[in-house]
Amino acid sequence: MVQEKTIRGYSGWLMLFLLLALLFVAIAMLVAAARAKDVPGILIWILAQVVAAVCLAGLTVLNPNEAKVVQLFGAYKGSIKEQGFWWVNPLTTRRRLSLRVRNFESGKLKVNDQDGNPIEIAAVVVWRVVETAEALFEVDDYEHFVHVQSEAAVRNLATTYPYDAHEEGQLSLRGSVLEIAQRLRQEIQDRLTKAGVNVIEARISHLAYAPEIAQAMLRRQQAGAIIAARQKIVEGAVGMVEMALDQLSKKHVVQLDEERKAAMVSNLLVVLCSDRDAQPVVNTGTLYQ
Repeated sequence: MVQEKTIRGYSGWLMLFLLLALLFVAIAMLVAAARAKDVPGILIWILAQVVAAVCLAGLTVLNPNEAKVVQLFGAYKGSIKEQGFWWVNPLTTRRRLSLRVRNFESGKLKVNDQDGNPIEIAAVVVWRVVETAEALFEVDDYEHFVHVQSEAAVRNLATTYPYDAHEEGQLSLRGSVLEIAQRLRQEIQDRLTKAGVNVIEARISHLAYAPEIAQAMLRRQQAGAIIAARQKIVEGAVGMVEMALDQLSKKHVVQLDEERKAAMVSNLLVVLCSDRDAQPVVNTGTLYQ
């Protein structure tokens, strides 16, 4: 694995001044040598001009959050990360690399969750390059590598967890947002470490059942919500009936035998658990007729 080396170039302004001075002096001396018909002098100052012109190609500008990877005849020499105006060996090649924070949203992927239900899922990944040498030399195209590996991580995550939790404390794609985001980020990071990329954040941006089962799963969710609501209503109704019987007994409002208690419990549960308003009925007889 190629390890990143941070290097600094020479001051670009100083080298520009020196090279321009050399170029002007070489031109002036070339004119003087031509007038004196000094052939060796002419060749020397022409060569000096060529050298100065070639050295000017070594000047390079580095913007904030940018790096340039320097290679000499295929050998990696280091990376310049400090912004400014620099001069390096003009025979080297310098490849620009952005260190800015970038993000992308994966396409909607259709996969099966842990329960085998087809779902649609997409994620937003925020990332940046931190190791320039690894990004350029360890993978063929680091941007394409980031996209492909991120989508592979999203697919793997979707098959590991269910869409909805069926047990208390179980992680699910829909219910455990923060935990799933952390695990998604970690899985993507494990895949992209070799490319010199740091994953800052990864979150699910789209999550839904596939269209072919969406209606059926919606009815299932509605049924589950109704059952949960009914359970709460029954629990509350039983507590209210118990409290009513207890208060009647403590305050000696009325003495009820077991049959009358059963009738009261039945009536109260019907009233409290019904999804419609109760209709009052005036009893003109007795409970035993």
